[in-house]
Amino acid sequence: MGPVDGGLKKVFRTKVGIDFRMPMSAYCFFKGNVLNFFTENWMLFALALASGAMLLIPVFQGAMQSGLSPALVVQLMNKERGVVVDVRTLAEYQAERIAGAFHVELAELEAKLPQIHKNKSQALILVCESGMRSIKGMQVAKKLGYEQAHSLSGGMKAWKEATLPTQTQS
Repeated sequence: MGPVDGGLKKVFRTKVGIDFRMPMSAYCFFKGNVLNFFTENWMLFALALASGAMLLIPVFQGAMQSGLSPALVVQLMNKERGVVVDVRTLAEYQAERIAGAFHVELAELEAKLPQIHKNKSQALILVCESGMRSIKGMQVAKKLGYEQAHSLSGGMKAWKEATLPTQTQS
């Protein structure tokens, strides 16, 4: 039971006579020298952490951009008569908006939404410029009891990129 391959592997003989070769770093880990194992393999741990983080980035981006695509919003508007509420500033709303959208700034949403949209079971789509304010607005609407509150993922930028119609102040 001595080292082989220049000391890089440790050979163990099992009860049935089979040689089991283990890298010395793994042997050190099993023997109890955990610190030595980590110092010898620090680059592998760094690589594992980096690749794990890269795998989680899309998960977090998906959470950040939770909402409906412009195509799904159009379906909700047409099939379920979904109501669109724009939570941007008045200047942004007047410059360009989804046709038929109501305007309520995000800061006033909790107070004014029940006056604008009374049916809490009907689809409600909240819109802003990039999708971040509308996610906050969706949370406010759900807190108020709106069962089908949604956010337009990507906001007006995504709506315009999908070349869907907009309306301007006339």
